Amino acid sequence: MEPSNHIKSQLELSRNYHDVKGVDNLRRAAQSGDKGALEEAANQFEAIFVQMLLKTMRKAQEALADKDSPFNSEQVKFYRGMHDQQMAVDLSSKGSFGLAKLIVQQLGPQQEGFTPASVIRSDGNLPNRDDKVQAAQKLSASSNSEDATGPSKQSAFASAKDFISTLMPIAEEVANKIGLAPQAMIAQAAVETGWGQFMIHNAQGKNSHNLFGIKAGGNWQGDKTAIDTLEYREGIANQQKASFRSYDSFAHSLEDYVSFVRDNPRYRQALDKVSDPQQYFEAIQKAGYATDPNYANKVMSVLKGQFSEFMSALTTGPSGGEF
Repeated sequence: MEPSNHIKSQLELSRNYHDVKGVDNLRRAAQSGDKGALEEAANQFEAIFVQMLLKTMRKAQEALADKDSPFNSEQVKFYRGMHDQQMAVDLSSKGSFGLAKLIVQQLGPQQEGFTPASVIRSDGNLPNRDDKVQAAQKLSASSNSEDATGPSKQSAFASAKDFISTLMPIAEEVANKIGLAPQAMIAQAAVETGWGQFMIHNAQGKNSHNLFGIKAGGNWQGDKTAIDTLEYREGIANQQKASFRSYDSFAHSLEDYVSFVRDNPRYRQALDKVSDPQQYFEAIQKAGYATDPNYANKVMSVLKGQFSEFMSALTTGPSGGEF
């Protein structure tokens, strides 16, 4: 007997429901590199699928069957199950359903019109483990890009040094109205605007001066600018268009932030913790100020890190260059 015919006969034996060595025969054939092993494995997978269908159909039939009938005894059910399993194997070996053929085409060598599983597909919108990060980066880049035909986010400060030196005197005047440290207020504005590099501008290029990302709700009577923004729903970043408040100056923006937090009942508990910036930002995040689940940590990271370094440089003077 030819070797290939011998392997083929072993594979055919594995189809027999009563052959307990069937799986082992199939495993050895696959290890030998025989192409028929994949086809036989696909047939057996199809057989399992067909068997599940038959079993489900039998269960539905049993619900309406006469329990006192001799044809519904446990012995009959046992042999009927064996019959269904063997019938499933026979049907799959003849390609009755076509599932095995599809499996071979997908897992086997590349064929025209089919992409094997060994190749990473790039022709579809398939998510990966980093989809949250990639979505956030993509949407953030899109919302921050300049669009000459509509509202955009543009730089309004030459550097972080310029951002701090411009806003700090104003923050020192208004922050004490709610007891918040001016440094904490500037740190939050830095997170919201990327140190002033992504300020909302309207279609005519006018700066909205919105330092804190405050949206224009129904009770807002002033100017507003609609632009794409990044929001988080169940931890996943999504892009949506929203209207934001527009101000005549940065001073107006800082003053409105104080009024917004102080006069809004939802931030009442946050104001009780204003002496501790960490607890304050965690409280306003929990109250719904921002949908970013890491919002409070981002503000505190800036306050304890970059902001402290920049303030130190402003005090002692940088050795050279801009921030």
